[in-house]
Amino acid sequence: MLDRYLPEGRRLSAPDNLAACASKGGLLAAQDRGAILEGRVLLCDANHDLIVRLGPYTGRIPRDQAALGISEGTTREIAILSRVGKPVCFTVESVEGEEPDLRIVLSRRRAQLQAQEALMERLRPGMVIPATVTHLEPFGAFVDIGCGLVSMIGIERISVSRIPHPGCRFTVGQEILTAVLDTEPELGRVKLTHRELLGTWQENAARLSSGMTVSGYVRGIKDYGAFIELFPNLSGLAEPRAALQEGDRVSVYLKAVLPERMKIKLLVIDRLPAEPAPPPLTYYITGGTLTRWRYAPECCAKSGMETVFGG
Repeated sequence: MLDRYLPEGRRLSAPDNLAACASKGGLLAAQDRGAILEGRVLLCDANHDLIVRLGPYTGRIPRDQAALGISEGTTREIAILSRVGKPVCFTVESVEGEEPDLRIVLSRRRAQLQAQEALMERLRPGMVIPATVTHLEPFGAFVDIGCGLVSMIGIERISVSRIPHPGCRFTVGQEILTAVLDTEPELGRVKLTHRELLGTWQENAARLSSGMTVSGYVRGIKDYGAFIELFPNLSGLAEPRAALQEGDRVSVYLKAVLPERMKIKLLVIDRLPAEPAPPPLTYYITGGTLTRWRYAPECCAKSGMETVFGG
């Protein structure tokens, strides 16, 4: 079951995790069965060992066990330093001594090796999986897909509506869903996409009707008008208006919704104050395995974008 290999932070408060970390007996039992547990990193010492809070105890993750690739030199030290104050997964390697002075050694690397092997074996194109955003770059969003294993969603695959930066859609630490495009077992990599989960043109347009006034974001300005993002997977074209800039949040009047042409005609009413964070995402697909996704309505002559999973 892939539920064993969730993104870090998802099992921290789970009853079985809390129970295993609550006593020496629980930790020894977890060691015997190779269970993956979670705790929060208190500090990174001068040797780059991680000191982890687990229940009433503290454990130590040696530097070479703090992340997959550290020993091989393929992972940078920032992968260790950046875990301070955050949850980490681990297996219990040893529990020595007596209470209250237990010496507990943990391995995040071993947990990640287990997760990588399971994900490479079981993930298939089109599978919808949970992920947690770890950091953002102009070209894409890096996400934890299990036990701290990181993959990337390219900016062009975050949503249908084009955005200048993934920060327009995501925040670090946000729990999201994503779909598997493909796997590269020889490299231990998983290719991801996100836009297919945010609905087709018709699914998004069904939330609107002519005569409504809603808010949106200016995503592009041309001589003939401004493209306004109404939802992450739906934009319309507004009549030209002076002083608009890309990124502006505006209110718009819906003049017409035309499925057969896959168009929405808008009129900008007013500029609105910026919001402090991206609006919440609405997922139209939350599980299962996709085989094919087509954005355009069946009645539309335009082909629009299409994704064939495993094709």
